[in-house]
Amino acid sequence: MIGTLRITVLSENTAGKAGVLGEHGLAFWIEADGHLLLFDTGQGKVLEHNARELDVPLDRTELVVISHGHFDHTGGLAAVLNRNPQVPVCLHRAALNEKFARQKRPPHREIGIPRPCREALQQHAGPLLWASQPLELVPGVHVTGEIPRRNAFEDTGGAFFRDADCQQPDPLTDDQALFIETAAGVLVVLGCAHAGVVNTLDYVAELANGRPIVAVFGGMHLVRAKPPRLEATLAALERYGVRQVAPAHCTGMRAASYLWSRLGAKCADCSVGSVFMA
Repeated sequence: MIGTLRITVLSENTAGKAGVLGEHGLAFWIEADGHLLLFDTGQGKVLEHNARELDVPLDRTELVVISHGHFDHTGGLAAVLNRNPQVPVCLHRAALNEKFARQKRPPHREIGIPRPCREALQQHAGPLLWASQPLELVPGVHVTGEIPRRNAFEDTGGAFFRDADCQQPDPLTDDQALFIETAAGVLVVLGCAHAGVVNTLDYVAELANGRPIVAVFGGMHLVRAKPPRLEATLAALERYGVRQVAPAHCTGMRAASYLWSRLGAKCADCSVGSVFMA
């Protein structure tokens, strides 16, 4: 169980304070009982700049966790590994697969780990922790590994494929979340929740042996969600008694607005520079 927790948003679509920059991406700096973890790396265009502005010591990173293998979560990986040549990296093997998004006309867009970051990972001297199953990374901080898909109303949130011709759908089995056990309850940190927010919460609840989920931060990939899915997501957050929700990145403005309108003071800003403590 974590006694002291501080989470700083290093990369997100919006900048929340003077001096920092936004980008389409996500990265969280996590300080947990003295351990220093980086969850995702954004596109890599603003990570080092924002770290300097926010006094985040990237070169002291103890562990890198990758939520899934899309460019907007892995683009800063080469810079981080260059600063930390022995740092362990935790990811699902499927994060290394080629990934594409269908466009109206070919060529379709490649959206996987950028080539320089893929090469840095392949040449990395530090250990690679393959997370198909749940792992405890440091005492009280866990990664889910592959998340079961049990709710039929949830999909990956977009037209994602494993081949350049966009004929083989990508189920994004590499999607994983972080969950942190504190005295108050469990905090869930999402990358994009391609497995579905409700699927993720259901699995975390199972892994945490029924301990209350008190906070959910990050990308929810509800940008294309229709009202029934939004309503089901809200119902799950309420059913689990979540006290703080910070929708970010791929949640989408319409879905984030819906959550803010329904949850009110339980919602929190998750822009670059935001800090969450427990």
